[in-house]
Amino acid sequence: MARRSQVPLARHGQLRRPRWWQQMLKALGIVSAVVLVSAVGVGAYVAYDITRPYASNAVALPGQENLPPDIGALDGGFDLLLVGVDTCEQDYAYLFGDRCPVDENGILLPDETATLNDVNILVHVSPEPRRVTAVSFPRDLQIPIPSCVDADGDTRSAMTKQPINSAYSYGELGCVAATITALTGQDIEFAASVTFGGVIEITNAIGGVDVCVASPINDPDANLFLEAGDHTIAGIEALQFLRTRHGVGNGGDLGRISNQQQYMSSLARKVTSDEVLKDTGALMRLVSTAFANVTPSTSLTNPLLLTQIALAMKSVPIEDIVFVQYPTLEDPDNPNHVVPDREAADVLFAAINANQSLQITNVPTEDDGVVLAEPAAPPAETPTADEATVELPSTVKGNSAATRTCSNGNG
Repeated sequence: MARRSQVPLARHGQLRRPRWWQQMLKALGIVSAVVLVSAVGVGAYVAYDITRPYASNAVALPGQENLPPDIGALDGGFDLLLVGVDTCEQDYAYLFGDRCPVDENGILLPDETATLNDVNILVHVSPEPRRVTAVSFPRDLQIPIPSCVDADGDTRSAMTKQPINSAYSYGELGCVAATITALTGQDIEFAASVTFGGVIEITNAIGGVDVCVASPINDPDANLFLEAGDHTIAGIEALQFLRTRHGVGNGGDLGRISNQQQYMSSLARKVTSDEVLKDTGALMRLVSTAFANVTPSTSLTNPLLLTQIALAMKSVPIEDIVFVQYPTLEDPDNPNHVVPDREAADVLFAAINANQSLQITNVPTEDDGVVLAEPAAPPAETPTADEATVELPSTVKGNSAATRTCSNGNG
């Protein structure tokens, strides 16, 4: 768990011209790669006219009103929660059919359904040596939800067992953070949410991501049809790829998460390559588009703090950016739902909080959303005694950004 302490403020060295801005843009690219499913990129010094509308939409994150002004005062690293919500928007309603109904003039009708937090990713950034671990939580995960204050200021009672993707409807971003903190024990300092439209805009800004499809994807529900092979996807097609559930693996939400993590891994490799790092214009478009399309916590609006977050991540090796699924077991009350695998989760978060390198032992099967495109590369060097690699339980699915996977389509 990230804890506050009185340690001296961290120093990241002198920024030397003319390369300081390139380092920060590279860091932004790494952060964006980790979180693009939720479509929020943080961590570059940008002009005030970009950050102003971003900050004006910020929401308070309970318990984080008095964060220190420097991440160096956070002992144990820090946690950033990224949430994708299914809110309907006028500009994009035509893309989603019955999910976002419009009248005869194309005007979006009032949405009577609750907004759901369909994508939930907890990004942990360790202290030195820096590592990034992104933990995805299945939307069908059944867990307790604590008492939360909703958008009208009313207090909602705690519940003992509800799907995690209902938390937003009980208290928006703050309730999602409180729910995941109660589940994991992680002290979430920063959070942000994004809508369907935000994902479309940000994936366009990055200029497309290369994905691999091992067998065809045929998903009428997501309106996604891809032949086997390599594809470059962006915009609405990227959103469809990220949302497809019935098109990969056995049609379950766990397969969808694996497919999303393939996309994020590919994006991480792209934005840390020379192809993107040398295109300052593309990275700055990503910065401004991200700031225009996310709703952050107030703790995530200080430009200096954003810069520090970016600098903390700028030198993370690609193999130390790891995507995992929160481990689960079948819900004994409903085979279509899952419940926490507490034993495996304890091993995962103990390793994360001890800043140990994570080794994925799970091998994807025909029921999973992805298959390995190539054998995993051996470790570059033997870890030292105080930097041991932890073999995660086989129930923890995932991969490092250095491992290439392909969609396991159902077509």
